[in-house]
Amino acid sequence: MDERVAAIRACRICRDAPLAQPLPHEPRPVVVASSTARVLIAGQAPGLRVHQSGIPFDDRSGDRLRDWLGVTRETFYDPGNFAIVPMGFCFPGYDAKGSDLPPRRECAPAWRASLLAAMTQVELVLTIGQYAQAWHLGGARAASLTQTVAGWRTIFETPGQPRQLPLPHPSWRNSGWLRRNPWFEAELLPVLRHEIAIRIRPQT
Repeated sequence: MDERVAAIRACRICRDAPLAQPLPHEPRPVVVASSTARVLIAGQAPGLRVHQSGIPFDDRSGDRLRDWLGVTRETFYDPGNFAIVPMGFCFPGYDAKGSDLPPRRECAPAWRASLLAAMTQVELVLTIGQYAQAWHLGGARAASLTQTVAGWRTIFETPGQPRQLPLPHPSWRNSGWLRRNPWFEAELLPVLRHEIAIRIRPQT
């Protein structure tokens, strides 16, 4: 696992052999792989602050995500608890409106299948955002993110391992979405917190 992670962190294909425009800055792949974590967080791509720190979800989105999970920073960053494998490992840059660009298309084909195949101990995958849901959920993904997340119970109860729970992105830009969809906090979050609590290592 250490060799796989080292290879990912040394990856420069989005700069040196891009599928479209090359990454406009020096790559800094951010990933937490684990051979023991029972929960996989499948996110989208690092933002600028995470690019600068090299720590996944080291921003306000991470604060909200940890609140959703009901865990502390210490628990969250324990690789024995969570593997954190985004769809794109590097900050993709901004579009003309100042929003984050989509995850780079080079990452997933190059690394994702082999990395996930090495983490057979994972029991629960949290698919955050439309790009992770498109990869992991396949035909179970609905036409919109809202419909996909609203159908979480059917997805979660589908037989097989690992189980999956679709989530919206915890960005503070999605605060309006949360207000419009109160069922998310009322119905999904209690299940999410229970499933996390039974799979993480107790703090000492």
